[in-house]
Amino acid sequence: MTDGQNNLDLPIGFAVPNWTPPPRPARTPMFGTFCRVEPLAVDLHASDLYRANAADTEGRLWTYLPYGPFDRLDSYANWMRGVCDRDDPLFYAIVDSATDTAVGVASYLRIAPEYGTIEVGHINYSPALQRTPAATEAMYLMMKQAFELGYRRYEWKCNALNAKSRAAAQRLGFSFEGVWRQAAVIKGCNRDTAWYAAIDLEWPLLQAAFERWLDPTNFDERGQQRLALSALTGPILQQRG
Repeated sequence: MTDGQNNLDLPIGFAVPNWTPPPRPARTPMFGTFCRVEPLAVDLHASDLYRANAADTEGRLWTYLPYGPFDRLDSYANWMRGVCDRDDPLFYAIVDSATDTAVGVASYLRIAPEYGTIEVGHINYSPALQRTPAATEAMYLMMKQAFELGYRRYEWKCNALNAKSRAAAQRLGFSFEGVWRQAAVIKGCNRDTAWYAAIDLEWPLLQAAFERWLDPTNFDERGQQRLALSALTGPILQQRG
């Protein structure tokens, strides 16, 4: 794209003709092969999620989140009641198709239709979900919905010290954009925030990469991947970090 100029010969960015702000994501499920992503509800998901998270006996899941860990189901359910009816963040449960149980959480947040930007965050995968095809498919389904609604920019932000989250962002096709120093104080500690994003122009290539990776032929009889997703998304990245 070529930047335009105004009547003062100053650069003003490339034109976005017929721009219409997209709608906000609806509280409707997203269905995949390995999982479904559905609006978070205390009655439906609290017990499953608490039980799945309890397998993380050290509480590592909560290290970089601004809440948790929760040592009792009622405490976790109370936290969930405080967030599940919000429009931003808009929380979803990730339900394993094989077991029909909730095994993870993610949300849309910082939803700005007027700018065409939306972020994915509050990602909390229990041990039962980590490193499974469902874990990747959930992120694919949420990204797919965002771009199909008409968002131009899909963001991922994380604590700059969270090496696993930073690696996950790049594997999923988010390009590194920099670090905001001293962006927040979380649980009494400084947080520098690493920024990643994918944009609509990259989506067709990313969609093809996800669908190739998720294809059943990409997994052997033991369920092990034949081709890594990072091998497919790596060439699409604009910057690593």
